[in-house]
Amino acid sequence: MKRYLALAVALIMVVTIFAGCGSTKAPDKAAESKSETTAAKTDAKKEITIAFLFQDLETEFWVAGHKAITETLKAKGIKVIERNANEDANKQLEQAKDVIAQKVDGIIIIPQDGESAVAISKVCNEAGVPIGVFNRPPSNKDAKSLVVVANNEKIAEQAVGYMAEEAKKLNKKMKPLIMVGDLGDPNAVGRKKGFYNVIEKNPDLFEKPIEVPTKWDAPTALANLKSAMQANPNVDFIFTSSDFLYPQIKSVLEPMGKWKKIGEPGHVMLAGLDGDSTAGRLMDEGYVDATGVQDLYYEAQALLDAMLDAISKGDKTPNQWIDDPGFALTQANMKDRRLDMWGNKLRKDKGEIK
Repeated sequence: MKRYLALAVALIMVVTIFAGCGSTKAPDKAAESKSETTAAKTDAKKEITIAFLFQDLETEFWVAGHKAITETLKAKGIKVIERNANEDANKQLEQAKDVIAQKVDGIIIIPQDGESAVAISKVCNEAGVPIGVFNRPPSNKDAKSLVVVANNEKIAEQAVGYMAEEAKKLNKKMKPLIMVGDLGDPNAVGRKKGFYNVIEKNPDLFEKPIEVPTKWDAPTALANLKSAMQANPNVDFIFTSSDFLYPQIKSVLEPMGKWKKIGEPGHVMLAGLDGDSTAGRLMDEGYVDATGVQDLYYEAQALLDAMLDAISKGDKTPNQWIDDPGFALTQANMKDRRLDMWGNKLRKDKGEIK
């Protein structure tokens, strides 16, 4: 009797064990689904943090770009960490590493130059943090990043091309001068190339161009332009690689009696690139013939859209180049396109344009 009782107990234990194993193989799907839903809701409520690292805000373009980016992000409820590298590429690299350590969801940079853009992008790639580069592109595509940049060569060529067509009406050979930006910046390289594309297409119109290095620095530009104009007082065609240098151009030309309006004897033909409010005002006043325009607001919005899309998808190394075709605002099309230029929009907001 005891033997049968022991056998019965053993059978009950075996059934119980197999029943337990069976429950492990068939988990409660409803419970899992509820857990996943709760996790998703938690993730959805997580605050997004984006670091905005900029090399400096020395021009109106960078100030306007900074404002457009930070205000748009904050309006979306996104936390923004800002860092100014004060034109120090090594400092900006360290700032990138610091915000990565703070577990930011993404980084947007205005780099010091093309090489530093590559270096910082590589650091972000290794850390799995999406990076967006605003308006100053990497020098190569060795690292993955979101890049928005104006077609500087094309825009410069359009602005200088308009000047060339107007110069042909004067029936004389022009003495051109270009104020060259920092050639470590791909933007400066593109603008210089656009200028020379026009010069080389019109060998009968232009003498050999004079190059004035500026390093994107106003005092450097002023000193070098003054020396160039003293040595070549017959210059009558100037392209500045950035509109922010118009005050320096005026301060050199005016004492020489060469700061003249379009149509006045001795007018030096002028064009630049960026589309800032100074260029807009000088075009209104008749001193500047044309300016290449970057669509600043489009660039800012396009980069932010791409960055937020990458974050939402969990893409840690998004890789896309976004082109801003831009355009040239000229004395010929100003009636129709005046307010397409971001600098003139700023002037309108301030009440300078009605």
